[in-house]
Amino acid sequence: MIPEEDRRVGPREPRASAAEALSLIWRAASANVSAFLLVTLASAAAPIATAWLTKLVIDRLTTPDGAVGGLALGLVATGLVAAALPVAVQYLRAQIGRSAHLAATERLFVAAGRQVGLRTFEDPAFQDRLRLAQDGTGRIAELVDGSGGALGGALSLAGFVGSLLVLSPPMTAVVLLAALPALAAEIVLARRRSGVEWGIEQYYRREYFYSQLLTGVAAATEIRLFGIGAFLRARMIEERRSANTAVQRMDLRELRVQGGLTVVSALVAGAGLWWAVTAARRGDLSIGDVSMFLAAVVGVQASLGALTSAISGGQARLLSFAHYLAVVTAEPDLPAAPQGHAPRLRHGVELRDVWFRYSDDHPWVLRGVDLTIPHGRAVALVGLNGAGKTTLVKLLCRMYDPTRGQILWDGVDLRDIPPDGLRERISAVFQDHMNYDMTARDNIALGDLTALRDPARIERAAARAGIHDKLTGLPRGYDTPLTRMFVIGTDKDDPVTGVVLSGGQWQRLALARAFIRSDRDLMILDEPGSGLDPEAEHEIHARMREHREDRTSLLISHRLSAVRDADHIAVLDDGRITEHGSHDVLLTAGGSYARLFRLQATGYQEAL
Repeated sequence: MIPEEDRRVGPREPRASAAEALSLIWRAASANVSAFLLVTLASAAAPIATAWLTKLVIDRLTTPDGAVGGLALGLVATGLVAAALPVAVQYLRAQIGRSAHLAATERLFVAAGRQVGLRTFEDPAFQDRLRLAQDGTGRIAELVDGSGGALGGALSLAGFVGSLLVLSPPMTAVVLLAALPALAAEIVLARRRSGVEWGIEQYYRREYFYSQLLTGVAAATEIRLFGIGAFLRARMIEERRSANTAVQRMDLRELRVQGGLTVVSALVAGAGLWWAVTAARRGDLSIGDVSMFLAAVVGVQASLGALTSAISGGQARLLSFAHYLAVVTAEPDLPAAPQGHAPRLRHGVELRDVWFRYSDDHPWVLRGVDLTIPHGRAVALVGLNGAGKTTLVKLLCRMYDPTRGQILWDGVDLRDIPPDGLRERISAVFQDHMNYDMTARDNIALGDLTALRDPARIERAAARAGIHDKLTGLPRGYDTPLTRMFVIGTDKDDPVTGVVLSGGQWQRLALARAFIRSDRDLMILDEPGSGLDPEAEHEIHARMREHREDRTSLLISHRLSAVRDADHIAVLDDGRITEHGSHDVLLTAGGSYARLFRLQATGYQEAL
C-alpha cells in the first residue's frame, strides 16, 4: 500500500530516478543518443559564433579598408548550420523517443507480471501510480531533451558569460545574480506541479471510468433504458472540474512567480542596455562591442532560461519517472518459491484450518475452513452469495495466501510451490470469465497457447463445449474476430467487422478454453452454466461429467441439481464448512443443503 503522506506530496527521493532513466534511454538507443548530444552541442555553439562574427563584421565595417569577405562567409555558414541543426535534433529525438518508449513499456508490463496475486491490482493507490507510470513511459524521451537542453544551455551560458566578462565583469555578475531566483523558483514549482499531478490522478481515473461507460457497448443498453446518461455525464464532468480546480490553482501560482521573474529579467536587460550605450558614447566600447554586449545579455538570459527550464523540467520528469520506478521495482505482493514445476497431483488438495480476510480492516471471509479434494474425485462447494466460495477459489489458485492455516498440494504448502508451476496444473472456468476482443481461435487457445499450433485440438475443445458448429458458421470460421470494437487482421477493406456472441455462447467459449487444458490435475468449475438456458446447462453439465470422470475437480454452483452427482458436497456458510457428505447423506440429514435443494426443486415443480 502507498502511504497516505506519499499520496499528498508525491513520490520521494526523485534523485534516485535520474541514473535509472538515463541508463534506460542509453540502453535503448545509445547511437542516437550520442548523435543527439553532439548535435545539441553544435546548436549551442552556433549562436555564440554568430555573435562574435557579427561583432567582428561591425568593427571591420567601422574601420577604413576593413576586409569583411571571410567574416561574411563565416556568418552565412554559421547561419546555415544553425538552420539545419534543429531538424536533425527533431529527427534524433523522435528516434530516441520511440526506442525508449518501447523499452520502458516492455519493462513496465514485465514488472506488472511479476505480481504473483491480485492484492496489488486491487489497491487504488497502486492503480493511480500505475496509470502515471504508463503515461510516464511516453515522456521518458523528454529526459533526453532535458539533458540536451541542460548541456546546451550550460555551453551557451559559458560562452556568453565569457563574452560578457571581456566587456564588463560587474554587469556579468548582475545578470547572473538576477537569474538565480528564477532557477530556484522553477525547481520548486516543478516539484509542486508533480505533487498536484499525483494528487489529481484519482479524479482522472474516475473520469475515465465514466467516459468508458458512456461511450462503450457494455453499458449502452442499460444507460439508455434507465435514462442515466445525464447522471453519469454529470459525475464525469464533476471529476474533471475537481482536477481542473487543482490545476488552475497551480497555474495561478506559476503565473505570479514567472510574471515577477520576467519583470526582473526585463529590468536587468534594460539596465545593461543603458550601460552599454553610455559606455559607447564615452568611447569605452566600440559599436561592435555594443552589439556583442546586447547579444551576450540576450544570450545569457536565454541560456539561463533554457538551463532553468531544463533543470525544472527535468525535475518534473524525474518526479514523474519516480512513479514508473515505483512500479518496476515494486516487490511482488506474495512471496514466490523458486522457479520450477508443481508436482503432479497424486493424493489430493487439502485446506487445513484456513482463515482469510482481505486486510486487517476487513471482516473474515473464511473462518477455519477444513476441506479435502481427493485425487480423482469431484467435490462440490455450495452456499449462498457471500459465503466465501469465490475467495476460496482465489486461494486455491494462489491469488492470495491464507491469513492463517495452510493449503496443501499432496502435502506441500502452496507457498512452497512456484506460482506459475502451480497454475500450470490447474484448469478453470470462472463465473466472471473474460470475453477477449480477439478471434474465436485465439479466445480458445488462450487456455494453452501451445494449441495455436494444433487447430484440431482447438476444434475438439470447442466441440466438447458445444460451440464448434457456431464457430464454423461464422464468416471466417475460427478466425472471425469476436468484437466490433476494432479491425483485427491486415485486410482493412474487408467488410467483415466482427461478430458479437451471446452470453451463453461466450460461456461455452470459456468452457472450451478450460477444456483445452485437458491434461491438468485440478479443474475448477465456478458456476460454469450460469449463462446458459436449462437445456444447454443440462447438456454442458453432462459433457463436464464426462470430462471430469476420474479427474480431480471442484464444482461450485448455486443450482444444487447441477452438483448432486458429485462424490462429495460441502456447504459453505458465513466462511465455515457447516455440512459435508454425499447428496443422499445431506438430504437425509435435513440441514441447510436439504432445505435449499427442496426449495429449488419446489420452484421447478410449481412452474410445471
